[in-house]
Order: sequence, then structure tokens, then C-alpha cells
Amino acid sequence: MSQVLIWGKTREMVSGDLPAGLPTEEVQTLAALQASLDGRGAALVLADPACLEAEREALESWLGAGGKFQAVLVAVAEPRDSDDVLRRFPFVDDLLMRPVSPTRLRLRLERAFETVHNRRVIRQLENVIDRKGNELSELNKIGVALSAERDIDKLLELILKKSREVTGADAGSLYLVERGKDPEGTRDDRLRFKLAQNDSVVVSFEESTIPLDETSIAGYAALTGKVVPVADAYRLPSDSPYRISRSWDEKSGYRTMSILAVPMRDHENVVIGVVQLINKKRDPSMVLWPVGLVKESVIPFTSVDEELASSLASQAAVAFENTLLIQDIRRLFDSFVRASVTTIEKRDPTTSGHSERVAELTVGLAEKVDAATTSRFREIRLTRDQIQEIRYASLLHDFGKVGVKEKYLLKAGKLYGSHLELVEQRFEYIQRTEEVDYLKAKIRQIEAGAPREMLEEMDHVFQARREEIAQFLEMIREANNPSILEESVRATVIELEKRTYPDLAGNERPFLTPEEVEALSVTKGSLTPDEREEINKHVQNTYEFLKELPWTSEMRRVPEIAWKHHAKLDGSGYPRRNGGEGLEAVQLWTAPEIPIQTRMMTISDIYDALTAWDRPYKKSVPPERALDILKKEEAGRGKIDGDLLDLFIEAHVWERTLRRG
Repeated sequence: MSQVLIWGKTREMVSGDLPAGLPTEEVQTLAALQASLDGRGAALVLADPACLEAEREALESWLGAGGKFQAVLVAVAEPRDSDDVLRRFPFVDDLLMRPVSPTRLRLRLERAFETVHNRRVIRQLENVIDRKGNELSELNKIGVALSAERDIDKLLELILKKSREVTGADAGSLYLVERGKDPEGTRDDRLRFKLAQNDSVVVSFEESTIPLDETSIAGYAALTGKVVPVADAYRLPSDSPYRISRSWDEKSGYRTMSILAVPMRDHENVVIGVVQLINKKRDPSMVLWPVGLVKESVIPFTSVDEELASSLASQAAVAFENTLLIQDIRRLFDSFVRASVTTIEKRDPTTSGHSERVAELTVGLAEKVDAATTSRFREIRLTRDQIQEIRYASLLHDFGKVGVKEKYLLKAGKLYGSHLELVEQRFEYIQRTEEVDYLKAKIRQIEAGAPREMLEEMDHVFQARREEIAQFLEMIREANNPSILEESVRATVIELEKRTYPDLAGNERPFLTPEEVEALSVTKGSLTPDEREEINKHVQNTYEFLKELPWTSEMRRVPEIAWKHHAKLDGSGYPRRNGGEGLEAVQLWTAPEIPIQTRMMTISDIYDALTAWDRPYKKSVPPERALDILKKEEAGRGKIDGDLLDLFIEAHVWERTLRRG
């Protein structure tokens, strides 16, 4: 304790002579008290209650702002007033009875010294705890940011940037360890110079590799796994195994001084990279230019910097490894998706490329929706994961076809190829039967001496009959096409079930069986209602398959988006099945149940189906005609989202697949 300050009249508070050698000063105001304390260390302050009352508010404010670490405040009062003084001034450290004797003053002085010392120790500990808390909080924030970043290049940028921020480094570089082919040694291991940052000069950076050995600071840190602090890179110890090249400094005009190389260790304690921090600045906001500022502004990295950078490097290594793992998983899953698409196309080659085109169109439309600043889409923003989710759902939207029989998928006509051949052979047999019957009848008439006119009439009847049967066959071939069936052709097909011919056993057989009539009577397309139902099942099959996959939380809606791609806003389209059998198990989607991702896919799916040139059961239409059909027959009737279709057309999304051709 360096002094005693008496705030008030000395002789009214202290009796006898003051202790020898004890600096004592009398002050009358708080300002004078503060001035006496300024730069002189701590003091014991004996205060008159009247002085305390006069400047109570200012005194309490000063004590709360740190005055208690400079002075021990003791009130001096009459014995009869002691209790009242303590009640009125609870902020005083103690109370002495008036007058204070020299012995009591010295004793209280010794205790005051201990009190201030303890207070300062406590404050230092609190500061350390606060600083550690701030450091931990900052490291936690950085850890969260590192864990959230999935782009490798951005992650590495973030690792180096945050390492520089927590240590006050002006510049830095990041190296990654590249293991060679030798599993037993490190002879062909390399360090890849992956990244460089500098706040003071422009960095002309190009990726390169250097040998993984002890000749470089980064190499030494990577090989030994030790943190390497360097106070001055130009003044390395003579026995140092590493050296620094000054070539970059000479080219840029920079001056590399203090360095801190920190190894990045993964969860198995293996070094996977090195963060090298350069030039710790006294003032982190300062720019080290011109170069003369380096010596006066750069200081060595501290042990606290080493601790912080090491902690961050450990988090960074785990985040980096996790990101690599996630990328590997995504590449693996992407390969799985593409293999699935290939499987679909092998079973249904008529739609080869369809899934890829639908994915490209849907992603293109999603990107336009995300970028929209007007219309109803201005509030919709899609993340990169959501775009990927749309892409996967689009690629896999027809995967359920693996559970559909190939004969349904490949059915180009209303009759299967072999069945049409059977019908043609049957009509050839009918023709030959007619010819045989005609020839037999004609021979009998000739033998009976029938007149020429009668024979000619038989010829005309036979020829007409022959032409009629040929016309029937041609009409069957026409009806077999998946185009829209004319009513007259349909009526003739139905009539042929009633026409008969005798088989080899003499039994009467219909020209067309009931099953053939049903197939040929389909008014549009090539599938009967039962066959169409089998095809429709691919939507449910897709959902049942996709929902069994272990999707990440970012991709969890892929099954739902793909499931509903044939649903229409007006409640038409392919139905869903909720398990069980019978009509009660089949339900149609309603518009609110169809997410915008599916609505986008539906537009792409219909457009590609209309313009595809590789469908044997229909002719492709020009893009302009396809867009017109979408506007009039789909959006115009409330089946698809008109706003999305407008964007699909106006943003020329539909042109994306034209560029392939």
C-alpha cells in the first residue's frame, strides 16, 4: 500500500502523530482523491461521512468503474453514528471509530494492502476466464461455420481466414499432404501448396507441390506433427533443418517475419495438412505497406496464438475430412443414381435419355424460380441442396419401371408384335380358305355345265370378298397404330368379332377374338385399361423404392417429389395407392398436395414426352407445337401450373435440351 489519503479534516479523524515513513495526503473532493491516486498505486482512504454524502453518486460510479482496485475506502465516524453510517454507505470496505489511533491505522493499512491485492488477483482471474470464454465462444462459432461448409475450396478459404483472424496474422498459406503410392514410406509424399492469403499485397498464386521433407517450415511441421513458431524468418538458428526462400518476398516487395506453422490432424491423429500463418500484427487492422512498417508493427506469435491455432487446426482437419467424406458419399450416390437411370433405359430403350433431359429441364426451371425477383416466385429461394434434391428426383422419377413388365414398356402397337403376326397369318388363312371354297364351287359349276355369265359372277363375288378381307386386314393394321382411332374404324373392328371363318376342324372362329377387339378399340395410345394400370404402377413403385433409401435430411423429399410427377392440379393424372386392394385404396392428388418441385418436373416431363423423337408409339412434335399444347391443353385446363409454364417459356428453359441435338 503506497499511501494514506484522508478525505476530510485530518485532525478531526486521526489522533496523535501519523506513523513515520507513511506518505499521507489530505484531500477535500473526489476529483482531488482521484488525482492523488493517478499513477501512484493503491491507497487506504479514510473518509468523513459528510464527504461521502456530498459526492455519493459520483463515488459509487467511480468505485464500480474500477476505483475499488485502487483504494480501500474506510469511513471514520463517531461511535454513536457507526451503525447509521454503515447503513447509509454500504459500499465502504470498513468503518473505524473516531479518532483513529496510529496503531489502529497501521493495522488497517496492512489489511488494506491485502484486500487490494486479493481484488486485483480476482480481477486477473476473471479476465483470464472471460478471455478463455471468448476464445472458446469464437472457436465454437468457427467450428459451426466449418462444419456447415460443404464446398472444399470455400472450406479451405474459411480455415485459413479464420486462423489468421484469431491470431492477428497479416498473411498465410495452406498446404495439404498428398500421400504417394508407397504405403510403407514417405519418399514420394508431397505437400500441395493449396492456398495463399495476404492483406497487404496482391498475391499472385498458383497451385504447386513441394517435397514433403524437413527443408521447408511447412514440411517440417507436417513430418514432425509439431507447431513451429519462428520470430524472424530471415534469422533462423544455424542448426535449423528448414530454410525459407526469399524469392516471393523479393518479387512482391513483402517482408516475411514472424511465422507460425500449425499441423492439421485428423481424427486418427494423422497430419493431413499445415496452416502457415505469417506476420502477427500489433494492430490487426493495419496494412503492412510500405515494407518498412513490418519491423515496427510485426511481433512474434504467442503461446496463446499457438493454442488457438492448434485448436482451430484440429477442428479444421475434422471438418475437411468430413467434407471429403460427404463428397465421396455424394459421388458414390451420384454413381448409384446414374446406374439406376441406365438400368431403366436398358429395360425401356424407347425412352433413352428421357430422365437426363427431364432433370436438365427441371433444374433449369428451378434455377430460374430461385432467381426470380417478380411474380409469385420472388419469395421462393432454393438452396444448393434443394436443387440437387430436384435433380435426383427428376433422374429417378421413372425408376419404378423396373417393376413393370417389359412387354408393356415396349408395346409399340395395340397388339404385341407376335400377336399382330398371328392375326395376319389368320387373315392369310381366311383368304386361302375363301379361295379354296371359291375354286371348289367353281369346279362344281363347270362340271355341272353352268353358263359363262354365272361363272363370271362367281369370279366377281370372290374378288370382292378377297378385297373386303384385305381391307379388313389393312384396317386392323391402321387400328393397331397408337394414334387416335377413328370411330368408323373402331366400329369395323368391333364388327369383326361377329364375322367367322371355319378352322381346320370345321369349327367357326371369329375374325378377331374379344381380347383383340378390346386392344384394337383403344381410342388413343397403345395400351388397354389393364395395361395402362400396369404402367401407372411405376409411379407407386418409384415411391416404394425411393422411400427405402437412407436419404440425408437435405434430400428427404426426393421420394415425394418423384412420386407425384404424373399428378395434375385438377385432380387428374396417375393416382396413388394407400395400400390395400380395391377402389378405396386408390386416391387422386389435390393441388395443395403437389409441391412446386413436382410441378416443375411435370412440365419438363410432358414437354420432353411430346418432343422426344425416339418413341415408336408416337410421332414427336416440334418444340413450338409442344409449348402450345402445354399452354392450351394442360395449363389452359388447370392441369399444370400456368405461372411455372410461363417462366419455362419466357426464360427459354425449354431450349436447354435442344442444344444437345
